[in-house]
Amino acid sequence: MNFLLYFFNLILYQPLFNLLIFFYQYLPGNDFGMAVIFLTISVRILLYPLGVQAIKSQKTFEDLQPKLEEIKRKYKEDKERQAQGIINLYKEAKINPISTILPLLIQLPILIALYRVFLKGIQPEGMVDLYQFLSKPTEISPYFLGKINLAQPHLILTILAGISQFFQVKMITPQKGKIDQFSKILQKQSLYFFPILTIFILLKLPSAIALYWLVSIIFLIIQQYFILRRPASF
Repeated sequence: MNFLLYFFNLILYQPLFNLLIFFYQYLPGNDFGMAVIFLTISVRILLYPLGVQAIKSQKTFEDLQPKLEEIKRKYKEDKERQAQGIINLYKEAKINPISTILPLLIQLPILIALYRVFLKGIQPEGMVDLYQFLSKPTEISPYFLGKINLAQPHLILTILAGISQFFQVKMITPQKGKIDQFSKILQKQSLYFFPILTIFILLKLPSAIALYWLVSIIFLIIQQYFILRRPASF
């Protein structure tokens, strides 16, 4: 357990914390919110290849729906051949179902690390994790644009984060007629459930997390826009 905690701090917490302090110290104005925004963009650039793969896989899954439905109808009475047919279709399209959720799994420990950074890292006692080549700031103001205290929950940032997630999910939701009725119901529930859940969770967290999530989703929307314009390659 101690080894896992040490590994977590070494690989995630300390690099994110030090990058945040670096941006805070060297960006004009020493605005904590701008440091969070630049930190978010840095993380999204680092995860860009995984994001591209996940978006492409999601688009391919959508385009494969007619073929999937055909396999299900053809082997309706033979579940084993149906499963094998679906596996073969995935192999032919060169996609892995796990690739669509991998970025989400990676995001979770990053969010946990950021929660720790925003909750305790900016406190004076948290400066022990600062790399030696960075100068220790005398004081860190948690304000964004001089008005929003990112150490406290903020309703507007939280709602904006939820709204942005709604549009991001809607953007990758398959068009009508491409999926079966059950999948349509599931997609509709996801379209509204996840944004509402996001708002509910962020209302209890430092708004620096909400700002990170908002900027991250906007980055992802832009990324999706350019990738989804390209035709499928299978």
